[in-house]
Amino acid sequence: MADLTRLSVELSGRTEFGPGVVADLPAHVAALGRSRAFVVTDRALRPTGIVDRVEGLLSDIEHATYEDVGPNPPMTELERGAARLREFGTCAVIALGGGSALDAAKGISLLAAAPAESGWAPLIAVPTTAGTGAETNGFGVVEDTRTRRKVYIGHSSVRPRIAVLDPELTLGLPPSVTAASGFDALVHGIESLSSRGSSPLSAAYATQAITMVGEALPAVHRDGSDLESRARMMFGAHLAGHALTLSGLGLVHGIGHALTAHAGIPHGVALATVLEEVMALGAGDAAGAYESVARALRATPTGDWASAAIEAVRGISGALAIKRRLRDLGVAREQLPAVAADAIADAVTRNAPKTPTEAETRALLESVY
Repeated sequence: MADLTRLSVELSGRTEFGPGVVADLPAHVAALGRSRAFVVTDRALRPTGIVDRVEGLLSDIEHATYEDVGPNPPMTELERGAARLREFGTCAVIALGGGSALDAAKGISLLAAAPAESGWAPLIAVPTTAGTGAETNGFGVVEDTRTRRKVYIGHSSVRPRIAVLDPELTLGLPPSVTAASGFDALVHGIESLSSRGSSPLSAAYATQAITMVGEALPAVHRDGSDLESRARMMFGAHLAGHALTLSGLGLVHGIGHALTAHAGIPHGVALATVLEEVMALGAGDAAGAYESVARALRATPTGDWASAAIEAVRGISGALAIKRRLRDLGVAREQLPAVAADAIADAVTRNAPKTPTEAETRALLESVY
């Protein structure tokens, strides 16, 4: 953990949280000095009614909607969106949807702006899942379809200026999406705590996030209409986003990115497949962090704290029925060397408490195959 000799921190902007706060979107556009809005969302969201609702809220101001964003968006989708945004002109960008839509909106705004126009299209983030915490930072993860790798794009100018966290927007999520997105938030907290970049500030965010998500995720998976648990999930995911922005992540996400790129596995499912094994691999180097994880999950140690943390995570995975073997997810054994190599090359992996080798990562993948 970093010492306190010197600390420079830059957190994201304004956060509006609570049931129904999405209704204030027009006022947020005006607060950013804009009179027009460009909505970026994913193509699967309109059937839920959320896009129509947001467009209705914006009916008194000029707006346009770009919804050609899919899961794990490639650069081609961002480039098309940037062309549309340039054509539309100066406005506020409203990023509406899950992590893919929020990440795409950042990339679209960044690609659309000329170098001298940094911040010309300030972002308002409206997440409709509780998981990625993408509303807390100015970077995104997109897919390079040529190399089949995840790449990072971003800049402080596309960090959302306003985050609108309305748990009512998550009420329609099916259990599988609730589980996958929520597990992502849990992993954000755990990896942030054990990251080489962890600090007292990131640890405070991460610990509270783990507590909130650990309690709320099984509950909201059982009953998706539980608005209080939906609210706790959304705020917990937001805190986890702040934590990871400050500290970085680790090998779980390195492997998760590689599995999604090579095999199309949903991000949260990929993380659940290897979380326990990665924690076991780094337990000797992250004992203090895993004690904090265990305490945050209210685990009772029967031996060491790391084992208690892993057992608590196993209990949550079991309640969600999210952990699967790689072969059952359609991964071919011959893909494992490339997945291991890409996981090691991923920038997030350098924050892992134990520096993994490619051989160790390959062995870990074999163990869950």
